[in-house]
Amino acid sequence: MNYFEHIGKYFIMLKQVFTKPQRARVFKEALFREIDELGLKSLGIVAFISFFIGGVISLQTALNLSNPFIPKSLIGFATKRSIILEFAPTFCSIILAGKVGSYITSSIGTMRVTEQIDALEVMGINSLNYLVLPKIIATLFFYPFLIVLSMFLGILGGWVAGVVSGLFAGVDYVTGVQLEFDPFLITYALIKTLVFAFLIATVPSYHGYFVKGGSLEVGKASTQSVVWTVVVIVIANYFLTQMLLT
Repeated sequence: MNYFEHIGKYFIMLKQVFTKPQRARVFKEALFREIDELGLKSLGIVAFISFFIGGVISLQTALNLSNPFIPKSLIGFATKRSIILEFAPTFCSIILAGKVGSYITSSIGTMRVTEQIDALEVMGINSLNYLVLPKIIATLFFYPFLIVLSMFLGILGGWVAGVVSGLFAGVDYVTGVQLEFDPFLITYALIKTLVFAFLIATVPSYHGYFVKGGSLEVGKASTQSVVWTVVVIVIANYFLTQMLLT
């Protein structure tokens, strides 16, 4: 099966996802379940990685600024820009693609190979709407919050690393964070987050929904879904950056 056929099936799937919606009560229950599985259970890993990566960025920046004529406030400025522009929206989305994407593919793929999806179709339920739409809404709703939290913890981690190591003063770091603040950068990061959240919900769903075979094929589909989700996120990141910042 060539790439164009996969792309066509993907967009046909998206069309079916947004047609023939389920009853509000059923959808509400599924939505809150997905918010818990895809969002709340990812808080810990995102917070942990963001805090320490922020510390690493600030330490590396400080160690590379050996020129005494360069102000130490540049450390906070560089850390802030790095985290807001790329680390929080892109790197965290790639992490979520691995954690959440494999879960989505394996759960839907297991339903496919055990014929649970066929049973839903027999009962007249739009299985794509029932299985995929709550995941899309949950990620679009919750992931911006995760990314904003990642930004805050990353910048905080940079400040803590500097104070603990003694490489730079906390006051200089805070001054750099406040330097030339551009609110559009937050908007840019959140726009990327929404696009990436949609991809994280739909690309693994596609691989899980159309899997064929047994448990071995579900495992292979989970691996493929993570790889392709990361690839699509990186490509989308390039085009979004070019459209929004240039």
